[in-house]
Amino acid sequence: MTTTTDATPTDFSPKPGAAPVGRMLLAQTAFETRMLLRNGEQLLLTVVIPTVLLVLFSAVDIVAVDGPGKRVDFLAPGLLALAVMSTAFTGQAIATGFERRYGVLKRLGASPMPRWTLLTAKTGCVLVTEVLQVALLSVVALALGWSPHGLATPQGALAVAALLVLGTAAFSGLGLLMAGTLKAEATLAAANLVFVLLLLAGGVIVPLSKFPDAVRSVLELLPISALSDGLRSVLQHGAGVPWSDLGILAGWAVLGLAAAARFFRWE
Repeated sequence: MTTTTDATPTDFSPKPGAAPVGRMLLAQTAFETRMLLRNGEQLLLTVVIPTVLLVLFSAVDIVAVDGPGKRVDFLAPGLLALAVMSTAFTGQAIATGFERRYGVLKRLGASPMPRWTLLTAKTGCVLVTEVLQVALLSVVALALGWSPHGLATPQGALAVAALLVLGTAAFSGLGLLMAGTLKAEATLAAANLVFVLLLLAGGVIVPLSKFPDAVRSVLELLPISALSDGLRSVLQHGAGVPWSDLGILAGWAVLGLAAAARFFRWE
């Protein structure tokens, strides 16, 4: 007895085509985040150093601080600003610079993924890392007796969020500009040098009031100074929205991102 079937044969022919942009963006962001969290040097720079500095300078009377409250009340906002800079600027500049050197960016730029998607994924990775940093530093600071004031009101919470977002945008633009224009070795040296200089002269640990007036007027225009001063105004002093600091950060963000978009080289 012979039987016949009318089953349609399965089509195994390939269907080339790019995935939706949203899916590519999520996948690349997740990949960038995993790569960063597996990198011991990046974790040292972005997580360990700010945490150690917070504990050390809160416990030891090395540098005189300004303002009311405990030492940690002054130090915590500044080290939150340092954490943003270490991830958005220093870490991103070094990682992107070496990706450019090894041809990773060139190959990704030739894929179906739009180039703006790659840069957006890097920014998304920075934001995810910063959430982890802020959470860790906040827990450590609270354990050391930190008493943040501005978060008690919606206005203060929005001001802190705006400062962190604009600070991230400013440092990301500057980091991508450096990584896209300098050689990888020069980026490594310059990014670490800028990190150390701004740590010492950006109001993170040493109050800007300790500097001469002429020098302080220049330092106050730096993005790290604006970010640390703005966070300190809200979290330590309970002030309203620090519009001047937000304006400085917005200016740096526009200039940095515009310059990075104009001069970034993929090869």
